[in-house]
Amino acid sequence: MENPFLCDVRVQRFTNVRKMVHPWTRIEKKQYMCEICNKDFTNSNTRNIHQRTHTGEKPYPCDICHKEFNTRCNLTVHRRIHTGEKPYTCDICDKSFNHSSALTIHRWTHTSYRPYPCDDCDKTFTTRGSLIVHRRTHTGEKPYTCDVCDKSFSQSSTLTTHRWTHTSHKPHPCDGCDKKFTNRGALTVHRRTHTGEKPYPCDICNKMFANRSYLNVHVRTHTRNKPNTCEVHDKSFSHRCMYRDDTSADSHG
Repeated sequence: MENPFLCDVRVQRFTNVRKMVHPWTRIEKKQYMCEICNKDFTNSNTRNIHQRTHTGEKPYPCDICHKEFNTRCNLTVHRRIHTGEKPYTCDICDKSFNHSSALTIHRWTHTSYRPYPCDDCDKTFTTRGSLIVHRRTHTGEKPYTCDVCDKSFSQSSTLTTHRWTHTSHKPHPCDGCDKKFTNRGALTVHRRTHTGEKPYPCDICNKMFANRSYLNVHVRTHTRNKPNTCEVHDKSFSHRCMYRDDTSADSHG
């Protein structure tokens, strides 16, 4: 027999017993220990990267914005924010991404695969992050607080957008007029004043609305749901604006 020594871990034959200690089996030997938490690693490079989670060392700075990263790979991904490079393309819809993991998660949107279920309702999500944000709708948790007005939010991105309301920064201009908006969603709704688009129909009377919140208020005219209550006048209202009018100083004389 040409290669008489058979490795029982990986189906591969070797010409002598010394060669049977091939690189694949060496991976099982964890010779490099973290000096701080004693966790073992198979090579010094992985160990060194891990130790930076303890020391906070970030030896790879971005030469454009000077943000620092603990690995060269993270810096490479970050630079794509500046360059606009998106080298990972979905083979179904041609949408591109700057990170392979983002493409993997996106592909799930073309399937029914949603591996993160909510324990409190029947909703499922493609990412753990989306599930965490959704759970806050049940718990009411709002961990992101504005340092200007103390208003709190359930998502960091919502806080970022909110902070712009304290400045003149409105990065989303309308191409149909000279108005600008702090977030893309507000711009999308505004554009419908130019296009006349009303994508939200009422299931009861088929009336159309440009904004989901307007639809929600309208539906209450059918259901008689009045969630906004004035404690002074003991009256309820379907819309928050009507409630504010009633609770104003003028109304209470």
